[in-house]
Formats: sequence, structure tokens, C-alpha cells
Amino acid sequence: MTHQSWNASQYIDHAAFVAELGVPLVALLNPSRGEKILDLGCGDGTLTMKIAQTGASVHGVDASESMIAAAASRGLSAEVCSGESLNFNNQFDAVFSNAALHWMTDYQAVIGGVHRALKPNGRFVGELGGLGNIAALIDAMERVFAQHDDFGQFKNPWFFPSAEVYQAALEQGGFRVSHIETIERPTPLKTGVREWLKLFANSVTQALSQDQKACFHEETEALLKPVLYSEQEGWIADYVRLRFAAFKV
Repeated sequence: MTHQSWNASQYIDHAAFVAELGVPLVALLNPSRGEKILDLGCGDGTLTMKIAQTGASVHGVDASESMIAAAASRGLSAEVCSGESLNFNNQFDAVFSNAALHWMTDYQAVIGGVHRALKPNGRFVGELGGLGNIAALIDAMERVFAQHDDFGQFKNPWFFPSAEVYQAALEQGGFRVSHIETIERPTPLKTGVREWLKLFANSVTQALSQDQKACFHEETEALLKPVLYSEQEGWIADYVRLRFAAFKV
């Protein structure tokens, strides 16, 4: 089984935009002093810190040891934990998650774990890739794999649901959805699409040799240039986000 790996310093260098674009989600969370909040998929802790600055007590979890080390270096409470196997019970006033849930393909297990972690009437506020997110990127990656039998089969590591699918999953998992919306968000890639591929699609190329990876990056970039690149704006990724707030019932 392949899995996505993360390097916190590489993430900070090439994906700082993820936390920057997640700031409005913190506003939707509206944390209060004294609340206990779980940051699910906290990454390097950038938004965890923003939540903590409100006076809330925040605990971060992430599957990446590198990310947790970065979060802990900020003085944050954080531990390595898979979002698909949360082991908290009736402990948090809110669970927050930015740009992480689409990596957790067993979404029913995630929702169940969040439900158990929350106190009665606790809230779950999150944003993930929605239906159509990075469609051009995925299409290009699939096409490159199809052109190279030696690469094996392309495996899509992401879960990008529609608002209808995710709302139904939340409701089946014991939540009342108060807010859900799909947001088209063309996103500048300041360091280019090749660095995006190296960072966000390393699970796709995990089984490839170094030469094969170089070929994959080069050919995928070439396919995407007419679609996602312009001299005026540079590289713009075709992001679509799904933002929601729900309450435990």
C-alpha cells in the first residue's frame, strides 16, 4: 500500500498558501476562550496557533511525524494520530479541520471518530477538497500513467465529495449540518506545478524509480501548461473547496 509522506520544511516552503487560505475557516469556527478544540490534520500547526491565540485550549493530531514535530516546536500540544482511528471520547467542544479530510478516504470512520470526540452539541467545522478539485491535475497524471505501462496503475489518493454526499454522510454520522458550501478557488502555485506534484502527489509516484519520477513530473507539467499556466498569472491550480459546519446531535 502506498501512502502520502510529508516533510514539514518542504511544506512550509511550497504550501504556505494552504494555511493562509484557511484563515476564514477559523472565523467560521469562532473559537472562544476556555474551549477545548481538536485540530484534525493540524499539519505544522499554523492554524492551530491562531486558534490557541484566542484563548482556546487546542490539541493537534496529524498522521505525519514531521508535521507533529513542527507543531510541537511552536509549543503546541500535538500528537501523531490517524484521523481514521481517533480515540477521544466526549472531550472537545469543537473539532476543526482544514485541507486534511480529503486525505482520509475512510470518511465514515473519520466522522464517527469526530462524533465520539465531541461533547454533546459540539461542533465540527472543516474544509476539504470538493467535487471537481484539481480535476485538470488528476486528468494529466492519469494520462501520463496511461502512456507508460512500466509505471503501473494510477491510484487516486484523494476523496473529493460533493456537498450532497458529504452532508448525507455527516447526517448519517449523527450531525446536524448548519452550513455547507462549495467554493471554486483558483489557487496560485508560486513555486510551480512541479513542486506541487513533488509535495502533494508523492504517494502517486512512490513506487516509481527516480528516472520514472522525473519523467512523470516533466510530462505532467507539459500537459498542464496549456491549461493552468499563463505568462500573466503563472501557475494557477484548479482548486474547489467544500466548507461546512455541523453540530453533534
